[in-house]
Amino acid sequence: MKIVVIGGTGLIGSKLVGGLGARGHEMVAASPNTGVNTLTGEGLAAALTGADVVIDVSNSPSFEDAAVLEFFETSTGNLLAAEAAAGVGHHVALSVVGTERRPDIGYFRAKIAQEQLIEKSSIPFSLVHATQFYEFVVRIADEATDGTTVRIAPVAFLPIAGDDVARLVGRTAVGAPLGGRIEIAGPQQYRMDEFFRHALAARNDAREVMTDPHAHYFGAELKDRDLVPVGDAVLGEIGYEQWAGLTAGRTTA
Repeated sequence: MKIVVIGGTGLIGSKLVGGLGARGHEMVAASPNTGVNTLTGEGLAAALTGADVVIDVSNSPSFEDAAVLEFFETSTGNLLAAEAAAGVGHHVALSVVGTERRPDIGYFRAKIAQEQLIEKSSIPFSLVHATQFYEFVVRIADEATDGTTVRIAPVAFLPIAGDDVARLVGRTAVGAPLGGRIEIAGPQQYRMDEFFRHALAARNDAREVMTDPHAHYFGAELKDRDLVPVGDAVLGEIGYEQWAGLTAGRTTA
């Protein structure tokens, strides 16, 4: 197959390009760095010529509410139009577990808008919903930091390795379109505050993690199971300890 990965030079995209390419597929890593811009449409038509599948793992450079909504609405609209013109047979998009339950969170609201555009298009599609990545631990902690304190709610948390997410997205892309979603979460459930207390300590991060039921997660308070799958989900294989290289309380990551 010819598979175009939008966001193909990023965290998940580069894993997809490498993994699917090793399995014999013709891969195109499409991003502004390679001359393909879904916001302006630059390079899209050429990149999608002859494509069988498009995987969209792109992300907004800004998480500000209006900016992230504009990014996903504009880029997804341009991408779907270009795919229809090119005769693409399968559109795969990576999204987030819990989007539909928390539309008051700006980033989630933008992902809902993206998914609605995909569902209304004429192109067969699959949606992969993933929980938060281990790779984003520091970013989430930074967002929750007040001075030297990290305020985290005591809610259910099932973080996952980017490699596990990429494997499921890749398998989904080379299969028949789902016409719906599949969800993936990490192999071990934590309480979010306890996870961050452990993860930051292992990184020798001096910030104190404070348990706060009213702590905001990117602008909103969380209920216990907002960030974890409600029903069946695929579970990743890589535990946080293994991913971070933790041994006897020390990290080599």
